[in-house]
Amino acid sequence: MDRFSFLNAAHTAFFADLYDQYLQNPDTVEPSWRSFFQGFDFANEFASPVEQLSAMANGTATVNVNDNAEKILKEFNVLKLIEGYRTRGHLFTKTNPVRERRTYSPTLAIENFGLSQSDLNTVFDAAKMVNMQPSTLAEIIKHLESVYCSSIGVEYMYIRDPKVQEWIKNRLDINDNQPNFSAEQKKNILGKLNEAISFETFLHAKYVGQKRFSLEGCESAIPALDALIEAAAEKGVEQFVMGMAHRGRLNVLANIFGKNTQNIFSEFDGKDYDDDMYFDGDVKYHLGLTSDRKTNSGKKINLNLAPNPSHLETVGAVIEGIARAKQDRNYPDNASKVLPIALHGDAAVAGQGIVYEIIQMAKLDGYKTGGTIHLVINNQVGFTTNYLDARSSTYCTDVAKVTLSPVLHVNADDAEAVVHAMLFALDYRMEFGTDVFIDLLGYRKYGHNEGDEPKFTQPILYKAISKHKNPRDIYAEKLKKEGIIDANYVKELEEKYKAKLDENLEESRKKDLTVITPFMQNEWTGFEQVSDTGMLEKQDTSFSKEKLTEIAKTICELPSDKKFISKITKIIKDRNYMYFEKDSLDWAMGELLAYGTLLQEGYDVRISGQDVERGTFSHRHAVIKVEDSEEEVVLLDDIKDKKGNFYIYNSLLSEYGVVGFEYGYALASPNTLTIWEAQFGDFSNGAQIMIDQYISAGEDKWNNQNGLVMLLPHGYENQGAEHSSARMERYLQMCAKHNMYIADCTTPANFFHLLRRQMKSKFRKPLIVFTPKSLLRHELAVSTAEELANGQFQEILDDPNVTDKKAIKTLVLCTGKVFYDIITKREDLQRNDVAVVRLEQLFPLAIDQIKTIIESYPNVEDYVWAQEEPKNMGAYSYMLMNFDLVKLRLASPKAYSAPAAGSYERSKKRQAKAIAMVFDKTIVQ
Repeated sequence: MDRFSFLNAAHTAFFADLYDQYLQNPDTVEPSWRSFFQGFDFANEFASPVEQLSAMANGTATVNVNDNAEKILKEFNVLKLIEGYRTRGHLFTKTNPVRERRTYSPTLAIENFGLSQSDLNTVFDAAKMVNMQPSTLAEIIKHLESVYCSSIGVEYMYIRDPKVQEWIKNRLDINDNQPNFSAEQKKNILGKLNEAISFETFLHAKYVGQKRFSLEGCESAIPALDALIEAAAEKGVEQFVMGMAHRGRLNVLANIFGKNTQNIFSEFDGKDYDDDMYFDGDVKYHLGLTSDRKTNSGKKINLNLAPNPSHLETVGAVIEGIARAKQDRNYPDNASKVLPIALHGDAAVAGQGIVYEIIQMAKLDGYKTGGTIHLVINNQVGFTTNYLDARSSTYCTDVAKVTLSPVLHVNADDAEAVVHAMLFALDYRMEFGTDVFIDLLGYRKYGHNEGDEPKFTQPILYKAISKHKNPRDIYAEKLKKEGIIDANYVKELEEKYKAKLDENLEESRKKDLTVITPFMQNEWTGFEQVSDTGMLEKQDTSFSKEKLTEIAKTICELPSDKKFISKITKIIKDRNYMYFEKDSLDWAMGELLAYGTLLQEGYDVRISGQDVERGTFSHRHAVIKVEDSEEEVVLLDDIKDKKGNFYIYNSLLSEYGVVGFEYGYALASPNTLTIWEAQFGDFSNGAQIMIDQYISAGEDKWNNQNGLVMLLPHGYENQGAEHSSARMERYLQMCAKHNMYIADCTTPANFFHLLRRQMKSKFRKPLIVFTPKSLLRHELAVSTAEELANGQFQEILDDPNVTDKKAIKTLVLCTGKVFYDIITKREDLQRNDVAVVRLEQLFPLAIDQIKTIIESYPNVEDYVWAQEEPKNMGAYSYMLMNFDLVKLRLASPKAYSAPAAGSYERSKKRQAKAIAMVFDKTIVQ
């Protein structure tokens, strides 16, 4: 028993010191301890309590004091018991409706805390620690069992802030942590349970064997979400942003978001869509919805359920971005007005790494959203994998400890406890502005989908499930015993709800097409959808030269009263020189001026990614640090008459989660230029799921436009395989119809107009830009202020150095940095018969412009596609598939499995050979 003994020297010394501190200054002692010490009148019994405690620890206590010292130490043992329940009570709850819990040791048996059965009727002042009057040990244990070991198990003792711990302790002690709902509230819970269960049974009967990923086994999530919305509106929440995987989505759409079940039935019937020009649709359990709901008290709350793919946890990042955009735009001083809630599956929240990335964002300046309520629909199985094979952690929610977020484990069969836990979570979020988790422990009535046979892998579990009552019937029995409802109440509820479903099913089958309501259309008023032809239409991106010069003056002048490191002083001085004296602007100037002009016109600009404040290659320096204090100076914030906000954040070391966040931000804020920059372009492959499932296909699947810009540094500067290629070929392979822009600019002016075009158009498309590295400071990659002020984006750039087009025999088409490599070699060779045309925009291809340029060179005999990427990478395969005006000869390195060689010399030789192939067709790969 030594392992569990409370009576060791270390603990005794601690309590003695604490009591001594209390005697000297009671206000310095934590309130619950202060209350405890106030219950003892040590001075009447002992000359020095500290001496007696020490004597007990040292084994030198006298017979005269031993009985009283034993009483004191018993009090401390009760405190230890209370702490045991608080820290480990969750391991001994009644939260699993269909399985026996795993056993844990040591248990909470009182003998493990230096107490015995003979102490049960002893009154202890330690009861004050749980907000009770002095009570018997039996009464204290009854309270602790009710609070910590009934239908709700709570984890929170790892939280380091004493104020937060104290708030939770006091909140849990109220009513023994048991629900205390009125008869009307209980009827409402039963009504929502009936809707949840009746909806599923209706679909199961009408659409036999069709996948719907039912909520059955965790239906109590519906009354919990309903109660959350009602209570959140009362606390001032105005917008609710929710993300979830497919399990239970149809039920949530129908019974929480108010989606017309006629449309759901049309989706089950497989009808075509009413809009076939821009939209191919998605399966019914991936679709999103925006709706407005009026609460029972008359308050209005805007509800958003984001669409998502089958990559289960991706949407968690997206909803955080949506919530942050809504907060920045509508409630910059009160983030609590927008409430994000993420529904997870137990296997997914434990197994998918993006959850950790999202959790790590939760308290960061660039990504925090004032706290998210996480609800885990815990089926105790992932696809067909048992939970013991699905995680190493005790709980699926153990990731919550990363941000010291409390976790409530709740029995899904106890509907009142589930609602009670949800209301606790809401209060906690509103009080502290941080995350909170609810682990809803239920089961999955059918297999992974309704056509699956779960007994293949869990025969014992599903034997138990087949005999288990649903939570509505369990709750109805409880309410009958309480005299709140009669025997016919549930039957009448069910018949009324199902009659409405039957009516809607009949109406839906009179319609030929399915209507899909786009997500968050309020934010997109005034925008239109366009085809690839519309994407090629010119936009006016010019800007007053006078105002441009004013902006340049602002960003080229440091505050005189602050000291900066010499390199920063030189960079800003050089910018001043390049604009006001040389009129030769580099990439950084073109980029910063684009942001400045948009800010002055009223657009917001948001940039995130690793190292974006200065730029990976130290070119941007949008945020400058004062040398002595590290105070941040953002010159773009000082622009005169600026109407927009400039946000720039160095991100956590995440691609997947951060790109998802920025996609969500752009989805909710089309008038913000939202940019994610990769540290190196190929690092974006860490976000490949977001790129595949959202960025490239979101409009086609869900009818959602999105203007996210991805800046991907790309270029072969002999830096090895992982620092060369942004995998251009992968993005180009995903291009079709009207889904996104792909650009590879070579001049600051073109980049300036490309960024401005992104905001000036009346539609939004994702924009992938392969940005330069060495060209950031290349002496030829420059533009004039006039080209910025009065130019426009050029999809194709003809060769500016050709004076006699009739003399051209070889016409080279290329994209990006290789242009400068080719013209440098041309100058060395003095080949005046070679012209180089740049494709600045690869998708959509401006075929008509290319044709016009080709026709302007009447004597060409050799057409070349040149690239620095290997043959099987870059844009070559894309050009073969999409370009047939002329037959192209390839000048590139041969095919390789890795994008570039690790050896500097080898890489340099390959590149030199590829450039030589442009001018000599006899050279073979």
